[in-house]
Amino acid sequence: MDQRLFQAAWNGDVNHLLHEIQANPSMLHAAALEGGENPLHVACLAGHLNFVATVVNLRPQLCWELNQDGFSPLHIAASCGHVEIVKVLLQVHLDLCLLEGKDRKIPLHLSVAKGNVEVTKLLLSILESVDCTTAQGETVLHLAVKYNQFKVFEHLIQHLKQANKEDLLNSKDLNGNTCLHIAVYKKQYQVVDLILNGGIISKEKMELNSLNKSGLTPLDTLLMFQSEIGDREIHEILVQSGALKAKSLQSLEYTQEQTPNLHDTRPNHSMSRAKVVLDYFMYDKLNEPPTEVRNTLLVILVLVVAATYQSALSPPRGTWQDDFRPSTSNNSSSSATSNTNATLPHTAGQPIMRTYKPTIYRIFLFANFLANNASIFMIIVLTGGFPLQKELHVTVVALLVSYAAGVIGINPGQDFNIALKVVGIILIVWWIMLKVCKGKLFARG
Repeated sequence: MDQRLFQAAWNGDVNHLLHEIQANPSMLHAAALEGGENPLHVACLAGHLNFVATVVNLRPQLCWELNQDGFSPLHIAASCGHVEIVKVLLQVHLDLCLLEGKDRKIPLHLSVAKGNVEVTKLLLSILESVDCTTAQGETVLHLAVKYNQFKVFEHLIQHLKQANKEDLLNSKDLNGNTCLHIAVYKKQYQVVDLILNGGIISKEKMELNSLNKSGLTPLDTLLMFQSEIGDREIHEILVQSGALKAKSLQSLEYTQEQTPNLHDTRPNHSMSRAKVVLDYFMYDKLNEPPTEVRNTLLVILVLVVAATYQSALSPPRGTWQDDFRPSTSNNSSSSATSNTNATLPHTAGQPIMRTYKPTIYRIFLFANFLANNASIFMIIVLTGGFPLQKELHVTVVALLVSYAAGVIGINPGQDFNIALKVVGIILIVWWIMLKVCKGKLFARG
């Protein structure tokens, strides 16, 4: 576009425009031939009503052209909220309301996305275009929620009620999300409350438990992406309105399908009750977020480490409190600290179970080692993205050394060598596993 024409459009200088056209009558025609941006695009962006009206009278064909961004003059005026300019442009032809620009967006879509209530009312009153969708399958309701434009959304709901088009609330985008899915995901309490408790739209016409392409209902979306910001209030509205999780929907459908085939209700009733109890305690991947699961695992693992550490240093039946060595002679007083109830030699601090049940004690010790080291390894994995990793590793190694030293200390003699080898093997295997998994697991942090 000619620089002089651009300046005239940007400044809204009608006299300069007429002067240039008088000197070069084909100027506006030449601007149309160049493609891209024309004077109307610039004037609509700047909001110069008189300039727009003048150009429309001289060259109305410019109203249909898209600029390099894929938008017509009406798109730009609707996006900027210039109501009077929108009225002037629509005098050319009402079908300009349905002119598709970038991503199949019509002027109404841009007006809604920018929250221009008055322009939205005007466009809807002139030509019904609320059904039009973008290339992503989004309706005006999706866009209003997506861009947090509650005032526009409120007017759209009222318009749908008057036009008897409430079913548009159930329309899905390319990902299968309704506007309720998006409102719940974005924690827009006002939107959820207006839809379900506003009294404008009948709840019977709402598909409250519609599934998106990920198999999630609006309630699933809330539980999957918890942020604790307005979650409780939104959750109460959804549940009170009859919202269900996808898993509950499947169970309900299964129950409805199987109910006519039940003959003996007593066994099935007891089985269903047992199943309900089991389902209550089972891990629900849809409703339990990863953060909560990780925290639960860490608590369990810490308890296991503490239990194994304590039981290894204080084994079942306790430890001997004295030394006992049978005399080579028949003198019963060969040891001042002899234990008349003991028939086997032992040393103070040595596990009593090791003296009487050595095989069982070795099994206990091995299982204890395994549980302790596996728990510590899992703790390292679950805390892979935490700060102070070096300090954490030093703490864990110190704990392992302390654990190993304590176990070896109460198992002298031949068991000392056995325990030392077991500890060494476990530490080597644990360290190799940690190195192998480190690149995959810690990269997330």
